[in-house]
Amino acid sequence: MSKHVYEVMVETQFSAAHALRHYRGQGESVHGHNWRIQVFVRGEKLDGNHILVDFRAVREATEEVMHYLDHKHLNELPPFDQELNPSTENIAAFVFHQVASRINTPHYQVTLVRAWETPTTMAAYGLA
Repeated sequence: MSKHVYEVMVETQFSAAHALRHYRGQGESVHGHNWRIQVFVRGEKLDGNHILVDFRAVREATEEVMHYLDHKHLNELPPFDQELNPSTENIAAFVFHQVASRINTPHYQVTLVRAWETPTTMAAYGLA
């Protein structure tokens, strides 16, 4: 029997510069992007108001993380200041863990973050 879940998503963006370490190509030089971030939250049951989670709670938690990243040189920010490359994959994972630590409950959890580096290129990190 299939298991049904509810899912909500919020989308936001941030602008930042980065340079990929140990990479040969255009990405090795400092350059910038306008990242589009999508955070997906899932759960099986709605609350007494018939909602999974308040969009505002997801947005506020996500915006806290965006504030940390926005208009920065990512290579200078922990955890990207050492050996963790500020790749789009690692940015998606960072946002996932940061937002999840702020909003996950036994009733719902962050399950996927998509980080769009350009309108046509994206990396995602989430639960298997």
